[in-house]
Amino acid sequence: MTISAFAPGTAVAAALLAGFAFGRAYFILLRRTVDFFAAGHGRLVPAVLTFGRLGAAILFLTIAAKSGALPLLGGFMGFLLARAAALRALRCN
Repeated sequence: MTISAFAPGTAVAAALLAGFAFGRAYFILLRRTVDFFAAGHGRLVPAVLTFGRLGAAILFLTIAAKSGALPLLGGFMGFLLARAAALRALRCN
């Protein structure tokens, strides 16, 4: 096997890890947004955090899509794994 035979698997693994890291940051910011909104800090800070999260998600998925279908699926799978981890952590508290 040559190195090029491992390239698609490496790209998918890297996208999976990047998706998980991005998803963790996304859901941490989501929790912080909810906390700001519930604490009554006005609407500006939660709105900025929400637009920032959505913009970052669009940017991440666009970069993954330009890398190909497999990296896009790997990145999205990592994002879903981060969502599952966030929900599990929320249930344990």
